[in-house]
Amino acid sequence: MDQTARTRLKQAQGQFSPEGTYLNSATHGLLTHRARQDLERNLREVASGRFSPGSVDGVVDAARSTYARLAGVDADRVAVGTHTSQFVGTVAASLPPGAEVLLAEGEFTSVVFPLMARQTDGVRVREVPLERLPDEVGPSTTLVAVAAVQSATGLIAPLQDLRAACADHGARLLLDTSQSAGWLPVPLDGVDYVVCSTYKWLLGPRGAAFLTGTDEALAALSPLAPGWYAGAEPWDALYGGPLRLASGARRLDLAPVWPAWIGLAPGLDLLAEVGPQTVHEHDVALADRFRDAMGLEGTGSAIVSLPVPEGTAERLGEAGIAAAVRDGRLRVGFHLYNTDEDVDRLVSALT
Repeated sequence: MDQTARTRLKQAQGQFSPEGTYLNSATHGLLTHRARQDLERNLREVASGRFSPGSVDGVVDAARSTYARLAGVDADRVAVGTHTSQFVGTVAASLPPGAEVLLAEGEFTSVVFPLMARQTDGVRVREVPLERLPDEVGPSTTLVAVAAVQSATGLIAPLQDLRAACADHGARLLLDTSQSAGWLPVPLDGVDYVVCSTYKWLLGPRGAAFLTGTDEALAALSPLAPGWYAGAEPWDALYGGPLRLASGARRLDLAPVWPAWIGLAPGLDLLAEVGPQTVHEHDVALADRFRDAMGLEGTGSAIVSLPVPEGTAERLGEAGIAAAVRDGRLRVGFHLYNTDEDVDRLVSALT
């Protein structure tokens, strides 16, 4: 990381005010000062009757464009919504009876449940170990759905092998980047479907999500619950027929939770200013510093999962360190607002 990148990172860290040592970005990220100010202004406007819903349209459009730049895709191939499971459900609804879906064992249920819910319609779902996913793709596979980074463990999926296996067998690939977008640069152009909740590493409040993909794959989807925001002209699509949806990915838009997008846009802007590669190098370096101190091998992930005695997370909380327990293991995540001192405090508390 050169000095210019370090300067950008240092300036960005001034946009956060964590109380104690915050290492729980895999649960939810911190909001920037600007996001808090924008949300406070929004609350005042709503409370006083001065809020204009149309004023948020530009915020949503800007967030869509910034996310597209971060993801390396065209903005016209990005749909906005509220939750990952809604978009996975849209993809699941497009599967014909008899389709085979491959999932990683232990995958987060926002990916798993919408697809398993189609089993009553004849969709066949198989769960296999993460590392074996590419080997299990075959001629009968219709869709592989996997998180780019696993929620419970922080393991990075074998994305290059998966893309090659899906291409070889004509299967489509769905990636959930909720635990990777914001710190792990992943080439997404050419991936059939990408879903992402933004309240973790993209530094937004809960209530905003993205769907993107290839033109061909997106064209195969039908909106499950289109509303006025999916209209060609949303504010002219408030009442009555005929059906008049937008073209392209926007026909899959779900009406925005306005505060979520007001709070998200500053976080996306900050990540774009710092640069994905700078954030990646910083986050992984901190995680590897922690792994080294604990005698663990490096994995290239910003999320670290390790076995600890029962009650460890509670003791860390009493020491002012925020972490989580997932699947019976301590899980910590390091993001751009964390420092070497945060790592050292965690190591001291654990050892």
